[in-house]
Amino acid sequence: MCCLVVPIKTYMSIILFDGVCNLCNGVVNFIIDRDPGGRFRFVPLQSEKARELLRPFGIDDAALNSIVLIQEGKIFTRSGAVLEIVRHLRGFWPLLSIFKVIPAFIRDVFYNYVARNRYRIFGQSETCRIPTPELEQRFQV
Repeated sequence: MCCLVVPIKTYMSIILFDGVCNLCNGVVNFIIDRDPGGRFRFVPLQSEKARELLRPFGIDDAALNSIVLIQEGKIFTRSGAVLEIVRHLRGFWPLLSIFKVIPAFIRDVFYNYVARNRYRIFGQSETCRIPTPELEQRFQV
């Protein structure tokens, strides 16, 4: 699934991420550094808030092995989420959205490999990330 639309209003872009994954936490830091306007908010997939956000889309959070972006009533997963996120970052990162011309089932082969092996390759934490006081509002939706 790349994108599903439900009739709910979301005025900010919300990224659901694996809060215990070291790679995912690194990606969150990467996004924060390139999002000076604060467009993106972050919610760990392990949280009750993530379950609430996913419920209208009919997605079981336990089955997710993916970064998720909820934006303007649409949900993006896997490489579709990544490409939609980079489209809004500062610098040359929006140029990567050109890869949207490649069908998702092809793009997701690489994405799925990394997602399946992320704990083995990058490790994991025992707990979800705790934001610094300066970033705390970015982690509350």
